[in-house]
Amino acid sequence: MHGVNLGTLLRTCDAVGACMAVPRLPWVPEALNRGNTLRRPACVHWSGDQVAWLAAMRERGARIVAVELTDESSRLADLPAARVPTVAVLGHERDGVPPEALDLVDDAVEIPMVGGGHSLNVAVAGSLVLYKLAGLL
Repeated sequence: MHGVNLGTLLRTCDAVGACMAVPRLPWVPEALNRGNTLRRPACVHWSGDQVAWLAAMRERGARIVAVELTDESSRLADLPAARVPTVAVLGHERDGVPPEALDLVDDAVEIPMVGGGHSLNVAVAGSLVLYKLAGLL
């Protein structure tokens, strides 16, 4: 994700009362600093090994929802609001959610599209799902 996408997702997380978990890759802290336009400190968790972090969250009882087109994906309109701590997993815009992360999800959600594109920008897709999980859509 580029700084703009991280900044957009950070603002969305703030708007819906969520936190963002990101890997501590060399470019991420600088991208967050560049993209963050919030006037107060943002809620950011550093996930380290992403798959291990997801497994730990699942062990703690969190529901894991991937934004990914799979055979079992439900439509965004059918996604219920979160009733327990929930992690929304976003993949790369081109490659999607890695298979080892998909093995840990409880649900997958797809965002129907009418146009010719195969996916939405990751910040747009993540924002839609976060608003739906927050019960604001």
